Amino acid sequence: MHEYIKVVYVDDLPRLNEPYMICGFPGSGYVGKLAVEHLVQELRAKPLIDIYSYSFPPQVVIRQNGTVELMRNTIYYWQSSGKGNDGNSNGTNDLLLLTADAQPLTPEGGHLLAEAIIDIVGRLNAKMVFTLAAYITGVFMDKPRVYATATTTDVIEWFKSRGIATMDGGSITGMNGLLLGMARLKGIKGVCLLAETSGYVVDAKASQAVLKSLLELVNISIDMSSLEKRAKDTEMIIKALEQQVRRGGMGGIMQEQVREEQDKDRELGYIS
Repeated sequence: MHEYIKVVYVDDLPRLNEPYMICGFPGSGYVGKLAVEHLVQELRAKPLIDIYSYSFPPQVVIRQNGTVELMRNTIYYWQSSGKGNDGNSNGTNDLLLLTADAQPLTPEGGHLLAEAIIDIVGRLNAKMVFTLAAYITGVFMDKPRVYATATTTDVIEWFKSRGIATMDGGSITGMNGLLLGMARLKGIKGVCLLAETSGYVVDAKASQAVLKSLLELVNISIDMSSLEKRAKDTEMIIKALEQQVRRGGMGGIMQEQVREEQDKDRELGYIS
């Protein structure tokens, strides 16, 4: 392992059955991070690995118990019992769930972290890597759509058969893209699921949309009620912002600016 990265095992390696690795990093709308944290909470996943890097922001995080800690990425694990929370049959694949305090600040740090994570994926014999990300539209969406891209064409056919639209251009920035690129280089299959979001607010609606698509793919059922509540809170925030804009008489100008930014994003293929 590169000295730039420190990997700490906080539990003994469990015996996992062809686990899926699902990654949620902080980014636009916190789309992926909210989704994976909801999975960790509902599945009562157990911490397995902490990853530290010199490329993380130079600060500490204050935890709920009042203590401080260096910023880190944490991988949790969950072992399938074959039954979901609602009693329905689930797939037999276990899960590795990665959530993060931050993404690396430098390109070198991003590439090294992606390589370290994919090496861990290989050692734990993960079947596939998923990254959950934001598709930035610049406008508020009532019903966010979900798009996907993958490392191989057979994986693309797999999620297309489940009604998920395929991306055919652009680029994916940050760890959500680097992990898929590194997975392909190492011969590991991967998917990036992206939910539409404005990019202006923490968007639990987009998190809910991307998580629903993921759960259908991995054949797992969980309680979504707390995330649904957060999605309704997002709707209230968006409505309040829209009313504020209208009261300020800036609605038309803002809409025109949003359209211009949306056109730029489409031209650049900017996704986060």
